[in-house]
Amino acid sequence: MDHLEDAADRRPDIPLAEHDPAPRAFIEPSSHVVRRDVPEACVVTFFGDVVDRLVARRGARVMVENRWEDGPHPLLGLEHDGQRLAVLRCGVGAPLAAGLLEEVIATGCRYFVVCGGAGSLHRDLTLGHLVVVSAALRDEGTSFHYLPPARWVEADPDARRTLEAVLESRSVPFVSGPTWTTDAPYRETAGKVAARRDEGCLTVEMEASALAAVARFRGVSLAQVLYCGDDLSGSEWDHRSWQSVADVRDALFDLAATAALALAQT
Repeated sequence: MDHLEDAADRRPDIPLAEHDPAPRAFIEPSSHVVRRDVPEACVVTFFGDVVDRLVARRGARVMVENRWEDGPHPLLGLEHDGQRLAVLRCGVGAPLAAGLLEEVIATGCRYFVVCGGAGSLHRDLTLGHLVVVSAALRDEGTSFHYLPPARWVEADPDARRTLEAVLESRSVPFVSGPTWTTDAPYRETAGKVAARRDEGCLTVEMEASALAAVARFRGVSLAQVLYCGDDLSGSEWDHRSWQSVADVRDALFDLAATAALALAQT
């Protein structure tokens, strides 16, 4: 038993620091998910209202039901700019979002653009302002199971440049910068908000660092664009009715779709 006690003594204080680089896990997605004839280009979106409108107005159809314990997170297919495109109705929070991305990768998608909303940490980032994620601060747990412990995960530079090029070609105003990914939206204290802003973070959300980590681990291309929703830059939280801006959400999806298709052609 001495060797077991010695091993325990060498463990980090925090289990998340016990990174295991083994390429395979007990439950390996490629061994349990059926590979299908799906488009390689995929938009990952958290906008359930947008997905509903894609079904009602643009004929999007479910290709994979993808039912989890909390309900369906389907992978849909539609035509965009004359090409086949997959759309993942993603779940909120790093663990669920990462798990769904794993399954869609195993299904056959390879080029991803993620579109979502985020809290603004700067007053000048007004409602609807777009932010391309350049890096994510890893204040969540999921990414540590994919990459060695570190404070940041950088965005895929090639995928990011493709996304930025699409926005520039459409003359869409945006900024690129870091985001703060956290598991605990109800623990975004004034002190943490100030500290993250001092580190350069423009926004706060719940998935970006985990999605970037999964994509790097699996060797797929992934870029992320967020629109600024609620405001955490002042002395009090301002919701700004951020989830009601359907035109912003629809437009952002279309931009993400165009970028995903462009990414698949690079």
